[in-house]
Amino acid sequence: MQDKFYPPVPLHKYQTKASKILETLRAWYKKSDRFFHLLVGMPSYDKYVEHMRTKHPEREIKSQAEFFKEALEARYNGGVSRCC
Repeated sequence: MQDKFYPPVPLHKYQTKASKILETLRAWYKKSDRFFHLLVGMPSYDKYVEHMRTKHPEREIKSQAEFFKEALEARYNGGVSRCC
């Protein structure tokens, strides 16, 4: 009885499937992160950076920690600060 020979499966096929799955999970996580921030009323840092780069390129962009600190203070201390 002769054993059947199965040629090795190229590894790159699995890598592309895995990379597609990881890319999908990253995109889903990014969207869910934005959804949950909107759900609890937290502004999006990505949108803030995009806004500052397009509308106010001469201004310095706050760090993410500074941005969320100010957002929390505005939310819980009653202050609303908007630039436009």
